[in-house]
Amino acid sequence: MSEQVDRRYGPATLPRSRGPLSAAVLDALRRPPHDLPAGLGADLDPADPITDEDLQLTLFVCYELHYRGWRGVDEAWEWQPTLLALRAEAERPFEAALRRLVGAPSVPAAGVAAGLAELVAADDGPPLAATLQRRADLSQFREFVAHRSVYHLREADPHSWALPRLGGPAKAALVEIQTDEYGNGRLDRMHAELFRRTLQRLGLDTSYGAHLDAAPAVTLATNNLMSLFGLHRRWRGALLGHLAAFEMTSSLPNRRYGNGLRRLGLDEVATRFYDEHVEADAVHEQIAAHDMCGGLVRAEPALAPDVLFGAAAGLAVDRLFAAHLLDSWAAGRSSLRTPVPPALPPKVSLVALPAVAPPAPPALV
Repeated sequence: MSEQVDRRYGPATLPRSRGPLSAAVLDALRRPPHDLPAGLGADLDPADPITDEDLQLTLFVCYELHYRGWRGVDEAWEWQPTLLALRAEAERPFEAALRRLVGAPSVPAAGVAAGLAELVAADDGPPLAATLQRRADLSQFREFVAHRSVYHLREADPHSWALPRLGGPAKAALVEIQTDEYGNGRLDRMHAELFRRTLQRLGLDTSYGAHLDAAPAVTLATNNLMSLFGLHRRWRGALLGHLAAFEMTSSLPNRRYGNGLRRLGLDEVATRFYDEHVEADAVHEQIAAHDMCGGLVRAEPALAPDVLFGAAAGLAVDRLFAAHLLDSWAAGRSSLRTPVPPALPPKVSLVALPAVAPPAPPALV
């Protein structure tokens, strides 16, 4: 496999440490698998686990071993017992912080789909999408895209962990959603590939994990939340709830993102990722709430509170993410740990994907 293909699709290069715990883990991963020192991470007690750089990077590094791994890291680290024990220690304060953030959402008498609709209707997060549509400059939009690249270059993968843990209607509904996310088996229609083209049009590095060092803890937390739910069978209900909330709050923001790029003079190749989600997620929203989450709860009624917890946690962490970006921009500083680099020259492009015909641009709202 060529170096270019490696960079596009992973594994990524190990990031820089952000504190003593992530430094110890990264140092260990650069060597052959071995037992970590006893008690490493046992005294973790960050003031705010969701925005703690050391904790969130440690979790991200551990979780990525279950995705595409790290360049130069022995794959046997994935199931090394002491590393798994350390990850469990790091997950405890993260889970506790999520519980404090959203509490225990109650399931209405009308059922889990109604509960999801209530959570979404009550969500009054900061107006990030409206800002990107109407006022953000190109440098701010490039920052936003760099943040989101941590997830979108592996879009749908965390939720796919639920597939072997489900059966019946819930599984069929999840397969229907994920099939669209993966482009129905066509590379040029995979959402991760469409996003790669957006990165390319904005002159940003399109390599898998390229912007990880620049992403702050709150950005990593939005990703770690999905991995936490996806890698634990006990959180399968929360994982589906997270996906449902994701789909139910996606269409309007993506319309605004696409319109924001058009306002800044970007073409249909740059906006295609967002335009694709306007229609797709409007359909996915109904499938996710009624067929997927509803189907799960009909089969396993005890999971209804977990479904709503996962949705509430996803919405809450995304609100923190949006607030971080808007607060940073209002203060006149970058929302990234390091400023987004200047646009790459046009010659630094990846192998062209097959051409796709973009949909008609959505109307301004």
